Amino acid sequence: MSDEQEAEVAEDEESESQDGLQEGDFISLNYTARTVEDGDLVDTTSADVAEEEGVEAEDREFGPRTIVLGAGHIFEDVEEDIYGKEAGDDGTVTVEQAFGEYDNEQVRTVSADKISEDDRYPGARVNVDGQQGHVETIIGGRARVDFNHPLAGEDLEYEYEVLEEVEDADEKAKGLFSMYIDADLDMWIQTDEVEEEVEDEEGETETETVEKETLYIEATPQLSMNQQWMFQKQQIAQDVIDRLDLDRVIVQETIEGGGMGGMMGGMGGMGMGDADIEEALEDADIDEDEIVEELEAEGEEGEAEDVEE
Repeated sequence: MSDEQEAEVAEDEESESQDGLQEGDFISLNYTARTVEDGDLVDTTSADVAEEEGVEAEDREFGPRTIVLGAGHIFEDVEEDIYGKEAGDDGTVTVEQAFGEYDNEQVRTVSADKISEDDRYPGARVNVDGQQGHVETIIGGRARVDFNHPLAGEDLEYEYEVLEEVEDADEKAKGLFSMYIDADLDMWIQTDEVEEEVEDEEGETETETVEKETLYIEATPQLSMNQQWMFQKQQIAQDVIDRLDLDRVIVQETIEGGGMGGMMGGMGGMGMGDADIEEALEDADIDEDEIVEELEAEGEEGEAEDVEE
C-alpha cells in the first residue's frame, strides 16, 4: 500500500471515529446514578424514580439536563461512553470511586466547641474550619469528624439516555445556567446594534455601529438572592459567553405597572382620593365611624389639656 493510500485510510478511519456525539456538543440527558454496593440512589433526573425513593422534591425540579460534553458536567467515564453515540442511544457505566478513595487520615478528632450545640450528635453534617464533614462520635468535649466525601470509596452505576442533541442557542444558554443555578429563568439571545467609540490608525476616535450577540436574562428574586450567582456571576457569565460565542450578558429587571399607583402625596391626602380611602377602609374591614369617634375624643382630650394649662 502506497503512502498516499495509507493516508486516505487513516483519514477515513479518523472521519469514522468522529461520527456521532463529540466533545463540545450540547445534549439533553436523562440519567440515574446509584451506588454499586447497596443500590442507594445518588442522583436522578426522573421524578418517578425520586418519588419511588422518597426523595423530597420541594426545592428541585426533575427533568432532562442539558450538558456540554467535555465540560465536566458529568463524570468523565460517562462522557467517554457517550462519545460516538447518537440521540436515542442509552447505556450503563460503572464509575469506580467516583468521589475519590476513602482516606482514613481525613477522620480527625476536634474540639466540640467548634461545632454548634444543635449539631453535636452522630451523623450531623458540620463545617469545621471551612471543611465539610459529618460527626461520627461525641465524647465529652471532643468530637470525631469524618471529612471524607460521603460517597468516598464508593463505585457508582450510571444509567443514561441521550434524548437529543441541543441545537437551539437559547436552550443551550438555559442548560448552561442550570448547571450553576437551580432557577427557572427567562432568557434569550439577540443581535444588538451598539454604538462604540473606536480608535483609527492615526489614534483618533470615532463612533461606529457594531453588532453584538447578547444574552438577555430576566432578573428574578431567585437569581438576585442566589449565593453562587452573587459571588461568581462574572465567571458564570464568562463561561456562557465563551461556549456560545457571545459578546455580552445583560441581566435586566422589569417592573410592571398597575400596582399601588403613583407615590403617596403629603400627609393630608396620602395620595388617595375620598373614593380610594373608602374603598381601602372597606377592604381592611375598618369601621370609619369608629375612627371618627376616636379622633373626636382625642381632640376633646387635647382641648381639655390646653384649658388646664
